Amino acid sequence: MKKRNRIKKNDDFQAVFKKGKSMANRQFVIYMLDNHEEKEFRLGLSVSKKIGNAVTRNRVKRLIRQIFQEEKESLQTGRDYIVIARKPAAEMSYEEVKSSLFHLFRKTSMHKKKKNPGS
Repeated sequence: MKKRNRIKKNDDFQAVFKKGKSMANRQFVIYMLDNHEEKEFRLGLSVSKKIGNAVTRNRVKRLIRQIFQEEKESLQTGRDYIVIARKPAAEMSYEEVKSSLFHLFRKTSMHKKKKNPGS
């Protein structure tokens, strides 16, 4: 994940939390906020110490980043996303994390609208 695609500053996090919309399932919470100044999306991650030790937390963050990296072409640009991992995410495999995040992608319509070739 490139540096320009990351949210690191507390002010940026707070802006997304206060002004953005959120959607959640048992494993993750996703906050999103339109940010038209950016040409690409930006991603912030929050994985609490309640999830587990540093190895576990870093593994969860790596899996989330990987899924966003693979889906970057189909995700809407000009948005800030913050993903908060919940406790069950610590024991999940890559496929389970992916299906859980895709569930939220569908609920929040994060994917770009596909153009209908027939119309």
